[in-house]
Amino acid sequence: MAIYQTAVYRVKPQAVDKVKRAIEEFVQYVKANEPGTRMYVAWQQQADPTQFIHLFIFEDAAALTRHSESAAVKRFEAIYSPELVGGDVVFTDFNQVATNQR
Repeated sequence: MAIYQTAVYRVKPQAVDKVKRAIEEFVQYVKANEPGTRMYVAWQQQADPTQFIHLFIFEDAAALTRHSESAAVKRFEAIYSPELVGGDVVFTDFNQVATNQR
Protein backbone atom coordinates (compact mmCIF):
# COMPACT_ATOMS: atom_id res chain seq x y z
CA MET A 1 0.00 0.00 0.00
CA ALA A 2 1.38 3.39 -1.01
CA ILE A 3 2.53 5.89 1.62
CA TYR A 4 1.84 9.60 1.05
CA GLN A 5 3.91 11.95 3.16
CA THR A 6 5.00 15.57 3.44
CA ALA A 7 7.98 17.18 5.17
CA VAL A 8 7.89 20.88 6.06
CA TYR A 9 10.73 23.00 7.42
CA ARG A 10 12.27 26.47 7.47
CA VAL A 11 15.95 27.37 7.17
CA LYS A 12 18.06 30.43 7.93
CA PRO A 13 17.91 33.04 5.15
CA GLN A 14 21.65 32.80 4.48
CA ALA A 15 21.33 29.00 4.01
CA VAL A 16 18.61 29.01 1.33
CA ASP A 17 20.94 28.59 -1.67
CA LYS A 18 22.99 25.90 0.08
CA VAL A 19 19.87 23.93 0.98
CA LYS A 20 18.43 24.29 -2.53
CA ARG A 21 21.63 22.85 -4.02
CA ALA A 22 21.48 19.97 -1.53
CA ILE A 23 17.83 19.32 -2.43
CA GLU A 24 18.62 19.21 -6.15
CA GLU A 25 21.50 16.78 -5.59
CA PHE A 26 19.43 14.62 -3.24
CA VAL A 27 16.44 14.41 -5.60
CA GLN A 28 18.77 13.30 -8.41
CA TYR A 29 19.98 10.50 -6.11
CA VAL A 30 16.38 9.48 -5.38
CA LYS A 31 15.54 9.48 -9.09
CA ALA A 32 18.53 7.27 -9.95
CA ASN A 33 18.47 4.90 -6.98
CA GLU A 34 15.00 4.58 -5.48
CA PRO A 35 12.52 2.94 -7.82
CA GLY A 36 10.17 2.46 -4.84
CA THR A 37 9.92 6.21 -4.41
CA ARG A 38 7.13 6.91 -6.89
CA MET A 39 7.28 10.67 -6.39
CA TYR A 40 9.64 13.06 -4.64
CA VAL A 41 8.93 16.74 -5.15
CA ALA A 42 10.45 19.66 -3.26
CA TRP A 43 8.82 23.08 -3.31
CA GLN A 44 9.99 26.43 -1.95
CA GLN A 45 7.37 28.87 -0.68
CA GLN A 46 7.12 32.02 -2.80
CA ALA A 47 6.11 34.38 0.01
CA ASP A 48 8.78 33.00 2.37
CA PRO A 49 11.75 31.50 0.46
CA THR A 50 13.15 30.06 3.69
CA GLN A 51 10.28 27.56 3.90
CA PHE A 52 10.26 24.26 2.03
CA ILE A 53 7.84 21.40 1.64
CA HIS A 54 8.72 17.98 0.24
CA LEU A 55 6.01 15.68 -1.11
CA PHE A 56 6.62 11.94 -1.23
CA ILE A 57 4.85 8.88 -2.52
CA PHE A 58 6.49 5.63 -1.48
CA GLU A 59 5.44 2.33 -3.02
CA ASP A 60 5.19 0.70 0.40
CA ALA A 61 6.71 0.64 3.89
CA ALA A 62 9.83 -1.13 2.60
CA ALA A 63 10.46 1.68 0.09
CA LEU A 64 10.06 4.28 2.85
CA THR A 65 12.51 2.37 5.04
CA ARG A 66 15.08 2.08 2.21
CA HIS A 67 14.74 5.80 1.59
CA SER A 68 14.94 6.95 5.20
CA GLU A 69 17.90 4.68 6.04
CA SER A 70 19.98 5.57 2.97
CA ALA A 71 23.38 7.21 3.19
CA ALA A 72 22.03 9.94 0.89
CA VAL A 73 19.38 10.90 3.45
CA LYS A 74 22.08 11.11 6.12
CA ARG A 75 24.17 13.42 3.87
CA PHE A 76 21.15 15.61 3.11
CA GLU A 77 20.21 15.81 6.80
CA ALA A 78 23.79 16.81 7.68
CA ILE A 79 23.48 19.79 5.32
CA TYR A 80 20.05 21.14 6.25
CA SER A 81 19.80 20.21 9.94
CA PRO A 82 22.24 22.88 11.23
CA GLU A 83 20.34 25.47 9.16
CA LEU A 84 16.85 24.79 10.55
CA VAL A 85 14.92 27.54 12.34
CA GLY A 86 11.56 27.28 14.06
CA GLY A 87 11.91 23.62 14.97
CA ASP A 88 12.62 20.29 13.36
CA VAL A 89 11.29 18.98 10.07
CA VAL A 90 7.62 18.05 10.46
CA PHE A 91 6.70 14.83 8.67
CA THR A 92 2.99 14.15 8.11
CA ASP A 93 1.36 11.06 6.61
CA PHE A 94 -1.73 11.36 4.40
CA ASN A 95 -4.31 9.15 2.72
CA GLN A 96 -4.89 9.80 -0.96
CA VAL A 97 -8.43 10.82 -1.80
CA ALA A 98 -8.10 11.61 -5.53
CA THR A 99 -5.44 12.33 -8.16
CA ASN A 100 -4.98 13.27 -11.79
CA GLN A 101 -1.68 11.35 -11.94
CA ARG A 102 -1.55 8.32 -14.17
